[in-house]
Amino acid sequence: MKIARVEHEGKTYYGVVQDDRVKLFIGDPSGAMAEVGLTPPLTECKLLAPVMPPNIIAIGLNYRRHAAESQMEIPKQPLMFLKANTSVIGPHDPIVLPHMAPDQVDYEAELCIVIGRTARNVSEADALDYVFGYTCGNDVSARDCQFGDKQWARGKSFDTFCPLGPWIETDIPDPENLGIRAVLNGQVMQDSSTSDLIFGCRQLVSFLSHHLTLLPGTVIMTGTPEGVGFPRNPPVYLKPGDVIEIEIDGIGKISNPVVADTASR
Repeated sequence: MKIARVEHEGKTYYGVVQDDRVKLFIGDPSGAMAEVGLTPPLTECKLLAPVMPPNIIAIGLNYRRHAAESQMEIPKQPLMFLKANTSVIGPHDPIVLPHMAPDQVDYEAELCIVIGRTARNVSEADALDYVFGYTCGNDVSARDCQFGDKQWARGKSFDTFCPLGPWIETDIPDPENLGIRAVLNGQVMQDSSTSDLIFGCRQLVSFLSHHLTLLPGTVIMTGTPEGVGFPRNPPVYLKPGDVIEIEIDGIGKISNPVVADTASR
């Protein structure tokens, strides 16, 4: 089932996407939802970020071939960092290159786990029982900030640096066997499979739940495969006018234009 968050006629709803229409609901998809009696065409709805997470927990270096291209050792345990939830945007909203760090902004295609109920100290065997579904994400990263700071929070947390969507897919029998791609201006940049994950979804949910409480709506970004921009020769970074697409088989695709920051400095 595809659970979307949409804007229709000036109001925000959750919706179940069925073919080319959306059955609209009010309420909380991890709790109680009530039908509002409207099923508009998807074309008449604006897709929003499918969840507004209380926390975004991201995992670094979690694909074997990405660790290799980054010339870094495979981690012994999940490498966790946080992104600000103010970085979240919808599946078609613009990524804004921040005026203080516009020149080395990179893309990262990611499978994202959405937690459905409070998880604390859960076992790997039970971990997926706490998962509501999965969505596509782009862990947009200002590499000069990331590498210059020698920690990742600032470079990963600028406004608009976390596109999510297009919806939450609740029916994914095997999240560790999905094709995942990033396409920049029509050119495939990342083309891999979640089978290359070092730590799978069960491991991540269990591991993280032993370190902090995972609240409903929490997004876990599971890492990115090889093909990001900074290790390329020459490096490839996002620039105004670009369009970056993230697609995961069985879930869908997000497509975000890239624009310059026009806000006053």
